[in-house]
Amino acid sequence: MSYSIDKKLVVAVSSSAVFDMTEADKVFKAEGNEAYRQYQVERIDNPFSPGVAFPFIKRLLRLNELHPQEQPIEVVVISRNDPDSGRRFFRSCQHHQLNITRGAFLTGRPPYLFIPAYNSSLFLSANEADVVDAIAANLPAGLVLPTTAKDDAADPELRIAFDFDGVLSDDEAEIVYQESHNLELFHAAEVKKMTTPHKPGPLKDLLTKISYFQRIEAKKEKLDPNYRAALRIAIVTARSAPANERFVTTLNSWGISAAEVFFMGGIEKRRVLEVLKPHIFFDDQLAHLTPTASQIPSVHIPFGVVNKKANLKSAKAKIQPGNNK
Repeated sequence: MSYSIDKKLVVAVSSSAVFDMTEADKVFKAEGNEAYRQYQVERIDNPFSPGVAFPFIKRLLRLNELHPQEQPIEVVVISRNDPDSGRRFFRSCQHHQLNITRGAFLTGRPPYLFIPAYNSSLFLSANEADVVDAIAANLPAGLVLPTTAKDDAADPELRIAFDFDGVLSDDEAEIVYQESHNLELFHAAEVKKMTTPHKPGPLKDLLTKISYFQRIEAKKEKLDPNYRAALRIAIVTARSAPANERFVTTLNSWGISAAEVFFMGGIEKRRVLEVLKPHIFFDDQLAHLTPTASQIPSVHIPFGVVNKKANLKSAKAKIQPGNNK
């Protein structure tokens, strides 16, 4: 009997997104694949410590316990590791009570190729090349950034924060701003198209599917004043009025609402995020993520014009005289 995942919310993760594999990674870089494999086998019963995405994944899977009658959420692993190393991953999941039982261990093969095979709305990885390749293939992926954030295990609520342009929507508006660097022209372009929804960005499907559970939670709160919702979704955008109009048009066209929306208009997102304390924050600009990543689990979505410019600058720097070693 086949197991259908076509209508489920599926999140794919690499081993290093969920668990802290710093020491194992040092072995791989210093001694190679066979020494790495042996290192993992010898420590098969030593569970990994939680990594950047662990608080998010733990709470995401808890929604299955709260809503068993709904289409369940599935978390799968897609890893460059070999199957022997994968045994330690699954045993670590059992130790930490993470219900992750499906996935692929590819012994070096690029994981992003299999994102569609698992119907994944998101692939989280600590490998930048894998994430960049996934985005280039129009697949939903994000790079988890190093953090020292501590998880409050006593707080079961899942809080997710999204940027809008270049994450949930396409980068059409960002292109206008990057070409002109003129806020008035940006606002004029957005006002002109205020009734025209933006096209979807990399994580629109993730937002659509997770919003379904937010609606269920909201209904429970209305029926039971003592019930505390297990999920809150926030959108934290650099937009401000009048560009808010097209933002609302877009969300309405998708049939989506967020519990909280913050139109920052140039104010540092960090100021709001430190109050929200999301378990994961998605943004396409490292300039917005760098101030937050140390205290808030953060994910870079390397999509759109801003990241293409950054990659071009990086490539040019590498070919400057004296940098060709």
